[in-house]
Amino acid sequence: MFTLPTVPRFRGIEILDDPGVSSDLMNRSMSDVARANVLFGGRRAALAELRPVLESMGKSGSMLDVGTGRGDIPAAAKNVAANLGLNLWTIGFDMSLPLVAENREANDVVARGDALCLPFDTGSVDVAMASQVLHHFQFDEAVTVVREMNRVARKRAIISDLRRSVFAAAGIWMSSFPLGFHPVSRHDGVVSVMRGFLPGELSAIVKEATGVVPPIRHRIGFRLTASWTPVR
Repeated sequence: MFTLPTVPRFRGIEILDDPGVSSDLMNRSMSDVARANVLFGGRRAALAELRPVLESMGKSGSMLDVGTGRGDIPAAAKNVAANLGLNLWTIGFDMSLPLVAENREANDVVARGDALCLPFDTGSVDVAMASQVLHHFQFDEAVTVVREMNRVARKRAIISDLRRSVFAAAGIWMSSFPLGFHPVSRHDGVVSVMRGFLPGELSAIVKEATGVVPPIRHRIGFRLTASWTPVR
């Protein structure tokens, strides 16, 4: 049987992690990220994990999107919720001032801050979501982020992220040219994939943070998802 080769998790440096990046470059590159989410499965993976929760909510619910970027995931989630007859109230949370300041319309509320210390009360939102965010953190920091998401969520905490693969890294590099991605998007996309997780790594982070061993689901486009009922 053919198996995909695995490589160690690569820390690397993403250009957009630099707080000195200009607002124009941040928004331009994050627009590419939003497109990549649609084309390569990021949005589909997050919504697939979220939909069963939305179906159980009734008429209204709330979602915190940690690392919201341009807000493409919560905007899509609101559309899914509306089709289910649900009013989903979303909070977009991000460290980047340009992103939260210039992309307010995608969420009902936006806030700027650090995912390592979420400024929300325990159990204050129905769902805490982090899509394509956790790979930005090293193991101990990722555990803290997950612990914070578990704390603020009432019904469900959801992680959707990249599955590390040399094939996925090569794919994003090659496809970025015909898609017209900015060179920064191309660079950061490859680094992001190589910062991604294998299933056992993502499971270990959630277990360390919460004591829960969540099911890890493989999604189309080299994506992994994990979700669990918050524990106190």
